Amino acid sequence: MARSHKPVIWSLFAAGGTLAAFLAPVLILITCLAVPLGLLPPDILSYERLYGLLQIPLLELVLFAVLLLIAWHAAHRIRITAHDLGIRNDTMVMIVCYGIAAAGTLLAMLALIGLN
Repeated sequence: MARSHKPVIWSLFAAGGTLAAFLAPVLILITCLAVPLGLLPPDILSYERLYGLLQIPLLELVLFAVLLLIAWHAAHRIRITAHDLGIRNDTMVMIVCYGIAAAGTLLAMLALIGLN
């Protein structure tokens, strides 16, 4: 029986989709409604406050995992959309989409390491 890479891709896709579904509404609520309407203080999203949060290693790891999973979810979603739009060279699309996700993951890791 031939081995497939589909379980790995599908698990990253599902985890990223779940995180995006739970986090996107909260981020929209905080940044687009709560802070502009004065429900939260404006300095809650200040650079110093967020930088201080990222000094906690566990939170830094969680942020990296969130960025990684959402990037891989987006890559798979774009790959499937390209197929639906009639781009049938799946190997090229797969290399481009997952290559960009891998580069984004690497850049996120380097950015988070650079904060310390």
